[in-house]
Amino acid sequence: MAAKWLDCPQCGTATLYSSDNPDRPFCSPRCRLIDLGEWASEGYQIAAPPEFDPFGADGLEESAERPTHH
Repeated sequence: MAAKWLDCPQCGTATLYSSDNPDRPFCSPRCRLIDLGEWASEGYQIAAPPEFDPFGADGLEESAERPTHH
């Protein structure tokens, strides 16, 4: 695979994407660690559909009929 130049995803500096760059696709260990820190602190998130909650927003199981107390 031929090496190619790309912009560091963290700072935008042109960097060589090759096996000679252990921090690829980042330009430096600093940019790599900044990015890792963002993921660890949940600064970055991957969009996903909401999870199913069987108990609904009020914490009670939802059903068609709710029991009534007499």
